[in-house]
Amino acid sequence: MSHSFEYIDILLLAMIAGFIFLRLRGILGKKTGFQGKFATQFKKDITKNPLKNNIKIKTFDESAKQEFLKGAKIAYEIIITDFSDSDNKLTNSKPLLSDKIYKQFKEALLERKTKGYFAEITFIGVNSASIKEHHKVENNLEVTVDFVSEIITCIKDKDKKIISGDLEKIKKVYDTWVFAKDLKSDNPNWLLINTIT
Repeated sequence: MSHSFEYIDILLLAMIAGFIFLRLRGILGKKTGFQGKFATQFKKDITKNPLKNNIKIKTFDESAKQEFLKGAKIAYEIIITDFSDSDNKLTNSKPLLSDKIYKQFKEALLERKTKGYFAEITFIGVNSASIKEHHKVENNLEVTVDFVSEIITCIKDKDKKIISGDLEKIKKVYDTWVFAKDLKSDNPNWLLINTIT
């Protein structure tokens, strides 16, 4: 009789463990998106783009836009993750930022570090990315992109007390970013030149 209760206990515990696993996976999500060396991937994706030296805006056709958006999604994840990680440093995203944006991000991270805060993030993924507009400004082609993403994030203090955010809540984030490429440059990379939230 006691043996049958042991089997029931084991079965019950296995069911509870399975439920907890599925619940955690539902909350945290599974790792998606690009894995590996970040900075070079955006470069690789954008080099497939027909935007090269002295290219005319009219060649930024639907095919070029779709190739650009693939790279833009990767760049978005790289930059968000790099800015939000716990070391308060920009490492992977630096080649993708204009000097102005790099300086702004660096100042924000320095302020966070001075306060003794750090971030924890789980990047769920980009729900959508669409080109809002594109135009030529002097020698640059500027492309404005609307992003909708899902992220779990929070800011903690040095005692690991949560200051803002929630580690159990998926937050939908709406961002508008502007990327630019020098049409006369051999460098295939696009740079983030502005963020509009």
